Amino acid sequence: MEHLASVPAVTPQWGGRRRRATELVERWPFAGEMLRLYAALLDAQARGGAAALDDRPRRERLASYVVERVMPDILQATFAAGPRPLAESVRARVAAGGLAESVRRWLADEVQAPIDDYLARAASAPVLEALGAAAWPVASPADGRCPRCGGRPQLSLIGEASEDLLTPPRRLLCCRCGQEWTHERLACPACGEHATSKLPIYADAERLPHLRADGCESCRQYLITVDLRRDRDAVAVVDELVALPLDLHMQERGFAKIVPNLMGI
Repeated sequence: MEHLASVPAVTPQWGGRRRRATELVERWPFAGEMLRLYAALLDAQARGGAAALDDRPRRERLASYVVERVMPDILQATFAAGPRPLAESVRARVAAGGLAESVRRWLADEVQAPIDDYLARAASAPVLEALGAAAWPVASPADGRCPRCGGRPQLSLIGEASEDLLTPPRRLLCCRCGQEWTHERLACPACGEHATSKLPIYADAERLPHLRADGCESCRQYLITVDLRRDRDAVAVVDELVALPLDLHMQERGFAKIVPNLMGI
């Protein structure tokens, strides 16, 4: 196998994500099914990320590498911990073949069936996070897109303010490669709308005090924001999964998520 040149890479915090998923199952049982599947996937992804750090597959082989090296573990985790309808859909999709093409389409941000997105995303995420910038050519993405890979934002997060900034910055998290980047606090990541009157915020302060949904009346899209100031133990990519009540609230009012999360919500 051809390898990438040795470059610095970020090791994802798989253990911390799994601990948080286990904790949230006990706190919010309504999200238990999703969180248990996610925890099982994390074990598979940890192995996939470690393998990618050793193998360092070249960019042009990413899709085939993901299918050969990581996908089998993702399939086993889904069959073991996923709900029956999902497992049956996955079996049918595997039988149809062409999974490398599904991964390629996900990496290229092309539209495909949700089941293809699920498999491609779950299997490619640990490889992309492990390789970091080495997995992507230099890109000049549009505003609101990931500066590393051009992916769409999965969620936004707000942390503690620094000594230099009285107001903490808003960061976006890429749905594809896991990169974070700073974005304007009062601007829609999807369309750039700045008018505060068109940027409604919906929250459930009693049940989900550190989560909220940031919508945009102009493009009718939204994403979940995780406020780490309100829960310092939060792990944004995990906590976003328990925002289901906010997701349902937004979707009932005609908003679409900028990009569904791994569980298709």
